[in-house]
Amino acid sequence: MQGEVMLAVSDFSRSEYGIAAATATAMLHYGFVLLAIAGEEGEVSPTQRDWLIRHQRRFGAPDDVLDAYLDYDHRDADLETLVKDIVTDVPTWSPAPHLIYHAIQMCTVDGSFDIPAQRKVTRAARRLGVTDDIVLTIRTLIDMESAVGKMRRALFGIDTL
Repeated sequence: MQGEVMLAVSDFSRSEYGIAAATATAMLHYGFVLLAIAGEEGEVSPTQRDWLIRHQRRFGAPDDVLDAYLDYDHRDADLETLVKDIVTDVPTWSPAPHLIYHAIQMCTVDGSFDIPAQRKVTRAARRLGVTDDIVLTIRTLIDMESAVGKMRRALFGIDTL
């Protein structure tokens, strides 16, 4: 929303996304979009909602924003309207590819990125103007990040076969 106060976010947000501040509405609507994508064909699973709250807490969202995710009815969400209110301190930052990146992560937290999940992310991406080639690149990036994480954990003895 225009004129809304920017809130400082976490060091995680600065290093991962290049964002130092965002409005409370931006943080709220970012989560609402993710809930709408994950729950497009029904309910958002408890593990998906927990992933969102953990992620947004790391981002630096205040508790009242995190609490609002618990009561949000995602079934009537208008993605395009919600995205318009996602404002950060970086004028060139675009929420759409970030939302798709996080939607894929959120939709895979239950163990797999099955065909129905892929379809709902693809539909959301198209509505938000993220092309299919960018969605594929984002999916590949997430797979690579997961593989690197597994390699690191194996190397340092955190995970075993």
